[in-house]
Amino acid sequence: MSGRRLLTLLVAGVLLPAGLGGCGIPAETDVQVDGSVPAAEAGSLNGSPAPPPAPTDSGEPVPFIENYLRAAAAGERDQAYTRARKFLAEEARDLLPGKPQTSEVELTVVRLLAKPESTPRNNQGTFTVTLKVQQVGVLRADGTLGPPGATETRYVFELRRAAPTGAGLLITNLPNVLLTSDSALREYYRTRTVYFWNSDLSRLVPDLRYLPSSVPAERRVTEVVKWLAGGPSDWLASGVTGLPDGTRPINNATGTDSTWEVNLTMPGANAERLRRLGTQLAWSLPELTGQLELKIQNQKRFSVDLERERTTNPAYPPGAAPTRFSVYDGVIHPLAIGNERRDAVPLPAAENRNVVSASLARAREQVLAALVVTGPDRRLRLKVGTGPEPVAVFNRSDDTFGSMSRPTWLRSLDENRAAGFVAADGRLYRFNGAAELSLVPLNVSGNVVAVAGSLDGHRIALVAGGAVYVAPVNVEGGVVSLGQPRRLPTLLTGVTAVDWITEDQLVFAGNDPDRRSAIHQLAVDGAWEPPLANEIGAPVTQLAAYPGGGDRGLPSLSFMFETNGSAWRNNPIDFVTPEQVLDLPAGSRTANPTVPFFLY
Repeated sequence: MSGRRLLTLLVAGVLLPAGLGGCGIPAETDVQVDGSVPAAEAGSLNGSPAPPPAPTDSGEPVPFIENYLRAAAAGERDQAYTRARKFLAEEARDLLPGKPQTSEVELTVVRLLAKPESTPRNNQGTFTVTLKVQQVGVLRADGTLGPPGATETRYVFELRRAAPTGAGLLITNLPNVLLTSDSALREYYRTRTVYFWNSDLSRLVPDLRYLPSSVPAERRVTEVVKWLAGGPSDWLASGVTGLPDGTRPINNATGTDSTWEVNLTMPGANAERLRRLGTQLAWSLPELTGQLELKIQNQKRFSVDLERERTTNPAYPPGAAPTRFSVYDGVIHPLAIGNERRDAVPLPAAENRNVVSASLARAREQVLAALVVTGPDRRLRLKVGTGPEPVAVFNRSDDTFGSMSRPTWLRSLDENRAAGFVAADGRLYRFNGAAELSLVPLNVSGNVVAVAGSLDGHRIALVAGGAVYVAPVNVEGGVVSLGQPRRLPTLLTGVTAVDWITEDQLVFAGNDPDRRSAIHQLAVDGAWEPPLANEIGAPVTQLAAYPGGGDRGLPSLSFMFETNGSAWRNNPIDFVTPEQVLDLPAGSRTANPTVPFFLY
């Protein structure tokens, strides 16, 4: 990543816990964190489309295969098969699956784990190139990246010279899937977000898609309409509401910079359904302004002012600018970081004691507070309170546990239906405002150790068995339920913590291939995984991010984490010192800030 630099952070003047050497960092050694310039958000990964590679661009085996991996992604989907076939020898062209001239072809997306390896030309005049890969997913015609359909970790290609005396190459044997790489996906596709209504039609939920960069601007509206008509991504479907069955566009959308027209077939297209579709289109086409006219079977039925619709019907609930907090000696305190906004803790002092971890959220005029607290028996229990600031009334769970994650709230429009999730003793529980815990059945492997809710409140990320999962949340009829979790491919193993850092990106912590603790960013479908912090030195035990972007007083992609019993922040990566903890009473014992989190 450009702009990366190694930061050596001195620990002088910052209390570190006893026994530090046993946690992977010698007690008297500087802590080294590889800090990165914040990665770009998903929508800014791609610029102008690059020209598609040609077989003649390289006469060396490894660059030739790398160009082959780019070829399938390098343009319109209906030409993917044709572009790939140009790299094949005549005798190999029947080995490539799929059909030419169709947009229904699926691309198998892989992540290269090392530089491809090649062998010298043998006696038969052929070369071999071997790829070591991680399966990322299957890019489908509707722009979704589905779970991997293959399990191979290695692919082998055989090549020969295009002519006995020529410099060019051709593939003579290859895997029977149409391959592309995650880097080619970023190079030749633009990420797009379309929005579906949640299960009770009260909130928009984002759905990540990929559109070839070569698609002209005037066709993007048509593609978005097709995606909405085709329904949500498979993993998200149980938590959102699609358009009525049988909805489909009639011809392409037409328009200018100020007026667009979309013609549809939509069964049951009443005024309310058209209004909801207008809101979906306004948010799914954020670059457009002006009017959008909706026609149903050639009859004008509804008009929406796109910019005004986005202003009057926000995709996410309004909230105050984010503020930072941490736990210091069992009490929640605000943090003073630069010139950022600071707020008092919205809890009475009598309730702000014996805190192990906490989640505070705003819901209109209410504050939602979920605290993991400990008692004389050293067992952990959940304490929940909701109400105007400061929250005065709390309920405690009857159940106690040996371990509990930091809780997470679901951000609902209805503050009277407050709900959240917490991991306890390796299992996932749902809780409500009365601190009643309900076990959530999960079809995942291993203990659940962390859970985080998205900004929209209808998706969660969780860590189970050292892996990252995402799952939709269904709130139909006032009952909160969870859809089937989808496991995401990651480079890090032994994952310990996760949170949402944008609407469709996660931040998570685990071990790199050398078993060093690191923090990476991750697309909600696993397609993109840039590093954010490396060589942390010890496992990350807590992680919190602000997913609202840089427009509310924080830099974009802001996160905080805990390692070795101390809190850290990024932008730049640095300790959170005791001097940055506000409202400490006189005579407080010296301690490290821990379990940092954001209130927004």
